[in-house]
Amino acid sequence: MRALALAVLLAVAPAALAAEAVATFAGGCFWCTESDFEKVPGVTSAVSGYTGGRVDQPTYEQVSDGGTGHAEAVQVRFDPAKVSYAQLLQVYWHSVDPTVKDQQFCDIGTQYRTAIFVHDAEQRRLALASLDEVKRELDTTIHTEIVDAGKFYPAEDYHQDYLTLHPGQPYIAINDLPKIAELKRLFPARYRETPVLVRARRG
Repeated sequence: MRALALAVLLAVAPAALAAEAVATFAGGCFWCTESDFEKVPGVTSAVSGYTGGRVDQPTYEQVSDGGTGHAEAVQVRFDPAKVSYAQLLQVYWHSVDPTVKDQQFCDIGTQYRTAIFVHDAEQRRLALASLDEVKRELDTTIHTEIVDAGKFYPAEDYHQDYLTLHPGQPYIAINDLPKIAELKRLFPARYRETPVLVRARRG
């Protein structure tokens, strides 16, 4: 996908910005989505988890079976003074294939759908504007949902910081590392070599 304009989205009004804001994105396997955001300057946390479903405290096995309605997702906490929500949307759209339904890479099922879970009216406005831009850019059907954020359940510990802990894992090497390299090429100012890790934040 070519770099999207989205310039209008970057002119965020200088309202009082919270010290830390939250955004939630589903982009297929959360191992890959997490690693796409944890290297963005201004992001303070990227946690893999489950959202958008109808079962409390779902497990990975339940979600993987596809019966809970959850999507694998990542909850991103960020400093709006360093990176805007609109800029995170740019990273998101360039890290997913929004033209396929309920699938990313080799992963198939509603748990791998692409979705933007918005936390307030301003996020919805920006997400819808970015969706319109993507539709104009790609000129095809876009399957990414924009829905209200609900309860987010952090995934099991062994899913967190997955790329850092398993850089040679074949799934990561084939699917994620090339994508991260492309994000670095497209947005060099929004890339840092050292990721923000869940374990570091806890420690």
